[in-house]
Amino acid sequence: MKQFILKSGLVICGGVFQGFGMGVFLFPQAIPSGGAGGLAIILNHWLPISMGPALWIVNFSLLLLGINYLGKRFGLWTLIGITITSVSIHFFEQYIIIVNRSIGYDLIIGSVFLGTGIGLLMRTGVSNGGVGVLAFMISHQRNILPGRPLFLINCIIFFLTAVIISWKIFFLALISQWISIRVVDFIFEFNVYRLPILANKK
Repeated sequence: MKQFILKSGLVICGGVFQGFGMGVFLFPQAIPSGGAGGLAIILNHWLPISMGPALWIVNFSLLLLGINYLGKRFGLWTLIGITITSVSIHFFEQYIIIVNRSIGYDLIIGSVFLGTGIGLLMRTGVSNGGVGVLAFMISHQRNILPGRPLFLINCIIFFLTAVIISWKIFFLALISQWISIRVVDFIFEFNVYRLPILANKK
C-alpha cells in the first residue's frame, strides 16, 4: 500500500509538472515538448483540435504499441499519466496567461518542468506516453538510460514538424530536448531519501 501511494503521488506530480511546462511555457511558443508534442502540433495545425486533446490522442495511439511488450499494468499507469498531463495542459492554457513573454525564459523554464515531469514518471516505471513508450522499450532491452533513445526518436519527429510548419520549431525543439533530457536522466538516477525506482511487472 505504501508503494502504491508513493507511486500514485509521483505519477500525479509527473503529469502535472509536464502539463505545467507544456501548457504555460512551451506550447504558447509552439515549441514541441517531444515527439508526441510535435505530432500534436501537426494535428493541431491541420485540424481544429486544442493541444490538450490532440496530445492525448497521439499519446494513446502510441501507447497501444507498447502494451504487449511492457504489460497491461504499464499501459494502465501510462494512460493515467498521459490523461493527467493532458488535463493539466488544458487547465493551465485556460487559466494561466503570461503577458510580455520571453521565448528564452519560456524555453528554459518549460524544458526544466517538462524534464522533471518525465523523469518522475520514468522513475516509477511509467512512460510519459507517445515516443516515451518506444524509448522505454529500448531502455529495457539495452539496459541504458532512457534519455538517449528518447532524444533520437524526437529529433526525427522534430524534423518532420519543421518541414510541415517551420524550421524555427526544429531548433527550439532541439534546445528544449537537450535541456529536458538531462533533467530526465538526473531525476532518473538521483536518490532522495533512498527513493526507489518503482519498476513495473507485467
